[in-house]
Amino acid sequence: MIGLRSITLAVLLGTTAVHAGPEEDRQRFREFYQNRLSSIPLEAHVDGAYAMNAGAREQWLEMEEFPPYEFELDEGQELFEASFADGESLASCFPEGGQGVRQGYPYFDEEAGEVVTLELAINRCREAHGEQPLPYLSGDLAKISAYMAYTSRGNVINVPTPQSEAALAAYESGKQFYYSRRGQLNFACSSCHMQNTGLNLRAEILSASLGHTSHWPVYRLKWEELGTLHKRFQECNSQVGAVPLEAQSEAYRNLEYFLTYMSNGLEINGPGTRK
Repeated sequence: MIGLRSITLAVLLGTTAVHAGPEEDRQRFREFYQNRLSSIPLEAHVDGAYAMNAGAREQWLEMEEFPPYEFELDEGQELFEASFADGESLASCFPEGGQGVRQGYPYFDEEAGEVVTLELAINRCREAHGEQPLPYLSGDLAKISAYMAYTSRGNVINVPTPQSEAALAAYESGKQFYYSRRGQLNFACSSCHMQNTGLNLRAEILSASLGHTSHWPVYRLKWEELGTLHKRFQECNSQVGAVPLEAQSEAYRNLEYFLTYMSNGLEINGPGTRK
């Protein structure tokens, strides 16, 4: 029997083929937004809701000239370049010395059999050099991640297509999470960001999931600090009355894997500012 998630996906994407592979999923995902929000160029969705309102976009662009995360970005660079007790630094753990690599994360680590996000890689690097891991939601880790995203601006998201059985299982897990309803409101991620995208929820415009992972970490005005994507995942789960998962849990990493793969071909423009 075809599951509810597959039926929902078929309805949203206008297709009866529900067992598509990752690349077919990605093409249909883009086509959905191209049809639903035809006046907005696909590449503009990296700007989130600001792609949908000219007035709000103008104010946002003005704010980005002197962004509220500017000092945290500088601190992130200092933290990235700082030496560990053994004399090494974060640069030693990443290709290209960690400069301009954000577009390759997350990826599926075949040897470890799991999805590796940029934030997870940062902490694993620290631990490998005898340092303590940093909290995943905000603070120093978000600052380091923001700096690494900043060095990657303009680079195109390029998450390799899942090929192995284990990688495909992680991808499908993230896909299932995205389309599954949960919480007291019985909402899925797709309820807001596909079914109701472009509409208003109170005073906020619901953005498209296309490009959602392109601009993180984000300085949210309500947070008054930089926060990571998994902090936002937790907040979204709480808002629909579901119990949020731990940051960097397997489920959230798989969700990030799926969402980022859907945005392959779009540019990194993080860190960003949001309400």
